[in-house]
Amino acid sequence: MTTAVTRRAATDQDAAHARRTVEDLLGRVQHRMSDFLAAERDRYAAVHEHAVVAIDALSDLVRAGGKLIRPAFCLTGYLAAGGDPDDAAVIDAAAALELLHVSALVHDDVLDDSHTRRGKPAVHLLHATLHRTRGWQGESRRFGEGVALLVGDLALVYSDELMSNGPSGGFAEWHRLRSEVMIGQYMDVAAAAEFSIDPDLSRLIALIKSGRYTIHRPLVVGAGAAGRPDLAPALTQYGEAVGEAFQLRDDLLDAFGDAARTGKTAGLDFSQHKMTLLLGWAMQRDARIRDLITEPGHTPEEIRGRLLDTGVPEDVERHIATLVDQGCAALADAPLDPAWRGELTNMALRVAYRDK
Repeated sequence: MTTAVTRRAATDQDAAHARRTVEDLLGRVQHRMSDFLAAERDRYAAVHEHAVVAIDALSDLVRAGGKLIRPAFCLTGYLAAGGDPDDAAVIDAAAALELLHVSALVHDDVLDDSHTRRGKPAVHLLHATLHRTRGWQGESRRFGEGVALLVGDLALVYSDELMSNGPSGGFAEWHRLRSEVMIGQYMDVAAAAEFSIDPDLSRLIALIKSGRYTIHRPLVVGAGAAGRPDLAPALTQYGEAVGEAFQLRDDLLDAFGDAARTGKTAGLDFSQHKMTLLLGWAMQRDARIRDLITEPGHTPEEIRGRLLDTGVPEDVERHIATLVDQGCAALADAPLDPAWRGELTNMALRVAYRDK
């Protein structure tokens, strides 16, 4: 018994050390993005004062600080596969994933008409307000959305530039990741327009546009960058399950979370008619919920109350727990150091039970 306890304590200690290593590298990722954008700003400042506006918008988002979930999973996959923590190339790969995410966020806020991002006004809203207060020509909303689309495109361009400096072993997965998230975003927009009850489609969209791009593919990019494509099957099973749990938590936070903590507009899934699994299951039990969302005059509080009455939020919580168990079980026989298996288990718990 004492030997088993000692072994467990040693494993926990090793997992804690693994986490500190990833956190140290995430600090380097943050610096890399800041330095890269600062260099770009210096280059374009010599061209014209307007040439730096989009770069400044990106820099503001990077400085506001995100959770860096995608870089964290990329770095963890890389280190778990035996990658060299001193290799600067993997820092560029992780930074590329975060800038891709920033691109998606800026575009998402236009698609969803979100007012805030990372606790600040969304890019499109900020520039629409600037246009209006300065009395410029044209329509303020259109100007703001146009700026946001270009800022998001610039982040996408920069993400590809950074990834080109990364280890070549991660390139194939990177290309799949980028196209997949765009297709998933379209499917999300189309499903919101149709707003028909289809839980299977809701799960597929959540997996394609969020789960894979957040956890599964960044892990495989990292492992591939370390020259270990053989780890892909186990990391895929883990990533798909934990990625779905991540998105389900996002759905719950949108419906019931505190905007002051999440840093983004609450209730967007209601106002934008997003057919999440949470809403799909709830509408199967209570058809009135669809009317509350689509008909004017109903408050988010009414919808939340009705959702709670269905009991679906509790079912979603149970499903999240099952997915986390499935994901962690997929690592049991993978050729991983116990420290990294332990850290991946901890990461699954952190993303599935986060509060922002």
